[in-house]
Amino acid sequence: MPLISLPGLRPVLLGDMDVSLSEAPGGVLHMRSRRTLGPYPRAITDRLDQWAVERPDQLFLADRSGEGGAWRQLTFAETRARARNIAQGLIDLGLGPERPLAILSGNSIDHGLLALGAMIAGVPYAPVSPAYSLVSTDYAKLRHVLGLITPGALFVQDTGPFAPALAAVGAGMALLHAGDSAGLGGTHVEALEALPAGAEVDARHAAVTPDTVAKFLFTSGSTGMPKAVINTQRMLACNQQMMAEAWAYIAHEPPVLVDWLPWNHTAGGNHNFGMALYNGGTLYIDDGAPTPKGIDKTVRNLAEVAPTIYFNVPKGYEMLCEHLGRSKALRETFFSRVKLLQYAGASLSQHVWDQLEAYAMETIGEKIMIVTGYGSTETAPFAFTTTWPVGRPGEVGLPAAGLDIKLVPNGEKHELRLRGPSITPGYWRQPDKTAESFDEEGYYLIGDALKMVDPGDVSKGFLFDGRVTEDFKLSTGTWVNFAAVRSQLIHGLAPYVRDAVLTGLDRGHIGAILFLDVDAARKVAPGLEAAGEAELARHPALVAAVREGIGRLAERATGSSTLVSRVTVAAEPPSIDRHEMTDKGSINQRAVLAARKELVEDLYAEPAPVHVLCARAPVRG
Repeated sequence: MPLISLPGLRPVLLGDMDVSLSEAPGGVLHMRSRRTLGPYPRAITDRLDQWAVERPDQLFLADRSGEGGAWRQLTFAETRARARNIAQGLIDLGLGPERPLAILSGNSIDHGLLALGAMIAGVPYAPVSPAYSLVSTDYAKLRHVLGLITPGALFVQDTGPFAPALAAVGAGMALLHAGDSAGLGGTHVEALEALPAGAEVDARHAAVTPDTVAKFLFTSGSTGMPKAVINTQRMLACNQQMMAEAWAYIAHEPPVLVDWLPWNHTAGGNHNFGMALYNGGTLYIDDGAPTPKGIDKTVRNLAEVAPTIYFNVPKGYEMLCEHLGRSKALRETFFSRVKLLQYAGASLSQHVWDQLEAYAMETIGEKIMIVTGYGSTETAPFAFTTTWPVGRPGEVGLPAAGLDIKLVPNGEKHELRLRGPSITPGYWRQPDKTAESFDEEGYYLIGDALKMVDPGDVSKGFLFDGRVTEDFKLSTGTWVNFAAVRSQLIHGLAPYVRDAVLTGLDRGHIGAILFLDVDAARKVAPGLEAAGEAELARHPALVAAVREGIGRLAERATGSSTLVSRVTVAAEPPSIDRHEMTDKGSINQRAVLAARKELVEDLYAEPAPVHVLCARAPVRG
């Protein structure tokens, strides 16, 4: 395994991602790593047993005890003992594959113990987005996911905030909690931890196989109601082995993470929690978030704990950079031992990338490698990564060992399909959805396209090339590359615009409905500290900033396929109840277009309404 050691770059031990590539009839490309995936345990909980023996006193999990409190800490030995007792309690409640455990609240030590206890007992668990209980007002998605998996018990950290949701859906399920019962009864998780694990716990854990369902993770619902993605023990264990071979240093130096990514998503719950567990590392549960209030908590945590590997979304890195620029002490702690920075969820802006590298050089005299990965809930999620330095966002690298990759021509793109031990067997109790998601050879249809960084050299890896179903034609017959145009529009209107929905199918030009980054937009003019979307959308200063931005973009446009001719700023935020926004905060394009038909028509009305801003096409010749 190569030690990446280049001038100006902190050395880091990484794996070899060498692949073979062959072409089949019809232009189909087949790709596979030349490396054979190493052995992995039959269940990821076997690693908990291993570290409880080999590293019993090493810190495994830590979280904040209350708002701003001290770190609660659990060693591997303590975690295993408590999780086994919880396993006994879940067995006593009669839970099993048909009556799993649903966890409605966010990341915490209690959440982690329940998850581990469930897997030890062979009981699937389902971490559910807290937004389905705390943001939604009709609880439609919560009812749907609980109806799909029929849990025998629900867990919430603090009962009070969840009381309305529990009243709406809680009948017939045992209630578990870690705080005040708020008059709703139920069982405190400490009561489960006090139960002595009996012989049945050993028997149930011994009966777990690689095909045992470990958990259900719900898709974001971007194309309808969420589906329950089956995650088997094989998926969890082999995916961690794939990661340990690609980012080899985490297997040699137990990783230390300070991480907020939610466990109801595959990145936080599988990728990051699993990394600490599989490699005998430590996970500090960050109670912050990439929001104006949440970032202060993240900064406090990073000022106390130096990670060895760090994960965040692009918005999180952008907000963190503001604090790194202001605090030398924070920079010194953050960069003291970190060897890899990973972003995911969207493309990292080049200026944020450059800032991270500049702060590292200023602080420690060397850059930290910045990478992204590629995968989905259905791929456990790790599927592609770079293990070499790249100087720009968007490169997703090469596939992990153990995966078979097929790239199928689809119009002007190559559609990605995947097969291997880390791919889900399907969707729980939805055989029709499962059948739709795999081709005749058993490859998972992920719906994305990739293209080579260098068409003549596959070793340079791949770039994400958008969703194959999102590109569209204008009425002139011109194809629009949805992902590229949307990305350019958002970056060109940063920081005021958070997301955009493109229009133009069978129309004469591209239009866009813009959704504001409210916190950034409030800074466009004095006195807007408490302004909402409606006021911001029509404020002269914001209108001027957007008009100027689309004008700059128009000057760089190469024709109708890249020119966003008209935009309008949405006067109300996307709604989770109308399925316009997923629990990850991403926009459901189709749902927005369906719910806001009048705005779409306004983008093509003549003359353009006052709230529609027009960009002039560039004059060339």
